[in-house]
Formats: sequence, structure tokens, C-alpha cells
Amino acid sequence: MHALKTCVLLALVASAALADGGIFSDKDVVFLGEQHDNAQHHRRQAELVGQIAPKALVFEMLTPAQAARITPDLLGEESALDSALGWNDSGWPDFALYYPIFAAAPKADYFGAALPRDEAQKVVSDGVLAVFGPDAPEYGLGTALPEDQQTAREALQMAAHCDMMPEEMLPTMVDIQRMRDALLARAAAQALDETGGPVVVITGNGHARLDWGAPALLDLARPGLRIAALGQGEESFGAPDGGFDAVEVSADVERGDPCAAFHTDTTKTDGAGD
Repeated sequence: MHALKTCVLLALVASAALADGGIFSDKDVVFLGEQHDNAQHHRRQAELVGQIAPKALVFEMLTPAQAARITPDLLGEESALDSALGWNDSGWPDFALYYPIFAAAPKADYFGAALPRDEAQKVVSDGVLAVFGPDAPEYGLGTALPEDQQTAREALQMAAHCDMMPEEMLPTMVDIQRMRDALLARAAAQALDETGGPVVVITGNGHARLDWGAPALLDLARPGLRIAALGQGEESFGAPDGGFDAVEVSADVERGDPCAAFHTDTTKTDGAGD
């Protein structure tokens, strides 16, 4: 991929600076990161999708089976699309946050990259290579991470699970996170092959990071593609880690105690830095 760029900190500049003649112009694949429950991040994604006019959209939140249910008629009806996707049962934030992104690309093809829970469980028993498939090495799976990166990623997983994850599970959690990155990269490659692009990927900041996220794995599998990534942060936390072509910072979201659910064992997580 292009050399990892110095993060450009933007304060919600006009979208033309990114999409219309800007750094997202003429790209094959654009990753638009988010903090999942931040409404401003999703409004920004919808705005940029409207500017980029992608031929295909890849969603971290959808499985391939869910994405296959999307039809042009459903895209015009928020409640019908919500129901068809079974979004309310998925554990993701309210569909109303995401619907404007769908509405901004009524003619695009849709692809899902989510790892179903039963497949994630198979990773524990069978390993990433068996679950991902024969092209796993193309996306860097099965190759040991540098020791410092493995340590950093295990620390992120522990923090994401409020320091309640058994240490012996951390390597597996990192493997699952790497697999999610690879699934996004593979779905983006498929979308590009089938539509010719451009392709926009909607995903969490942790997957959109240029250093070790899905863009890096896509570049590994498909060297020479023109790839760009946006990270979206919040005022209290600043820019997300990992390097992006551009970063925008919006107002915070009031969340309460993010670890309360872990203590009551009532929530799921999909990995650090989604």
C-alpha cells in the first residue's frame, strides 16, 4: 500500500475535501471508520457515500446471507429493510443510525463481511485457517504476528473486555479479530471484482486502521489497489489509533459505564477497536 500517511486531523471539513477531487477520489476501495454508537459518524459516512457514489458497499455488520436479502425496493423503506435484515436481533446499535448510509447508495450492490457467531466458535475449536478457507494465507492468516504487535493486540482485547477476559483466551481473541479484518478485506476484493468499484467499506475504526487492519490485508492480497481510509474519533479521546489517510473528530456520545454490561454478563463484544 502507499506509505502509511501522517494522520490528517480534520474538524468535519467539507466533504469535497475528501471525496470530490480529494484524497478519496479515484480510489478502488475506501474504508469509512466509525465509533459504532456515534450518530454523527454515521451521518458523515452517509454524506461521503453520497459523494463517492460507490458501486458496492461492504458492511462489517452484515453477514453475506443478510446482505443477499437487500433489494432496491427494501432500500426505500427503512422499517422493511430493518426487518428483512433482522437488525434488531444482531446486537448492533439502532438501525436508524445506519439507514442513511443505505439510503445514500440505492443503486449499489451490498456485501456482508460479518463472522457469524457459530463460525467464531469454530475458530476456537478448529482454528482460523480451517474456518476462513484455502485463501487464508493470501490475507496474512496463519502467519505469526511480530511479538510487539501480538502483545499490543492482546492488551487491546483485554481492555475491550474490561479486564475480565481470561489471559489464556487472548491469543484466540486476537486470531478472531485478525479474521474479521481478513473477512472485510476479502469481501471488498469480491465487491471490486464483481462491480468494478469504487467500493466503500463501513466498519469500526479498529478494522479501518491502515497499519494492521483490513486495508493492510487487502493490500497484501491485492497489491496495487488504490486504498484509502477515514478514522472518526471523539473530542475526549482524539484520533483513533492505527493511522488513517484522514481523521475527523466529532462530539462525544454519553454512554455511561461501558463495563457495566460485562459485570452483569448481558452483552456481547466483537473485538477490540471495532
